[in-house]
Amino acid sequence: MTPQQIEAACLALPGAGKEFPFGEETAVFKVAGKVFAICRLEHEPPRVSLRCEPELAVQLRVKHAAIAPGWHLNKRHWNTVTVDGSLSRGMIVEMIEDSYDLVVERLPRAKRQTLRWQV
Repeated sequence: MTPQQIEAACLALPGAGKEFPFGEETAVFKVAGKVFAICRLEHEPPRVSLRCEPELAVQLRVKHAAIAPGWHLNKRHWNTVTVDGSLSRGMIVEMIEDSYDLVVERLPRAKRQTLRWQV
């Protein structure tokens, strides 16, 4: 996946938006003001940091060399995925969607309802 494909996968989710609070090379994807993905757009190979359930995060790191603890993030809840071709596109998209879902499920009910209507 290219950074543009990662961006497209993130922005395809209901209510998702993109910001550049750390400079134009790092895209931060949010839903309802909460971060669910961070991607260095000019990095080769691309890297994307995603939220993950703590137990699953550890399992993924053990199983896949391309998945490491979140870089400059809470290592318990974030993984940084190096998009080097060793993981399928489907798996990366699924991890993006899971990260988004983790953020959405912690939103107040009224905000979750608003997102449902955007689908």
